[in-house]
Amino acid sequence: MALTGILLAAGRGRRFDPAGKNNKLLQRLPGGELVVAASARTLLAVFARVVAVVPPDDGGVGDVLRQLGCEVTVCPQADGGMGLSLAHAIRHCLHARSDAQLGAQSGDQARGEGWLVALGDMPFVAPSTLRALEAAVKEGAAIAAPLFAGRRGNPVAFGAQHRDDLLALDGDQGARRLLASSPVAAIEVPDPGVLRDIDSPSDLPA
Repeated sequence: MALTGILLAAGRGRRFDPAGKNNKLLQRLPGGELVVAASARTLLAVFARVVAVVPPDDGGVGDVLRQLGCEVTVCPQADGGMGLSLAHAIRHCLHARSDAQLGAQSGDQARGEGWLVALGDMPFVAPSTLRALEAAVKEGAAIAAPLFAGRRGNPVAFGAQHRDDLLALDGDQGARRLLASSPVAAIEVPDPGVLRDIDSPSDLPA
């Protein structure tokens, strides 16, 4: 099974800047790298294919991600919430498959595929965490999420079993309802980055 990395980078970050002038994904970390670039590099270090979702007016986020090697897709309904962006990403992944690949699918499941869904504002996740989640799905877990200090974090990996559920997502909750209603393999990781996001200016390291 080959997993595709999905980077959700379509949020407006209104809590970071209610005025909408400063895109949190384009803020710089102490080493000078952009938040979204750091998030993308981690995915690219693990997955051969990384699909990034951006909004129609992304302020340059898409250009940054294309230069890094991500496959960028624009979600026209991005303002409708993370669920719509994730469903758009899965749909893009499926449509990008060749007719021959689609013909090889069996029943309702697209065998041999899965997705690891990461957030563009979480640049501190370790590559080893992604590999651990990927391994869990390859070993049969339908959903795998990281656990640090007893708290579940992000990113989250999904197997093909949840393809239709992911395609049906909408609203601001993303995949939370799916995670609440389905068995989730909790993978313990020594990685505090799974709990760290850039939600406000104070979250940026000095």
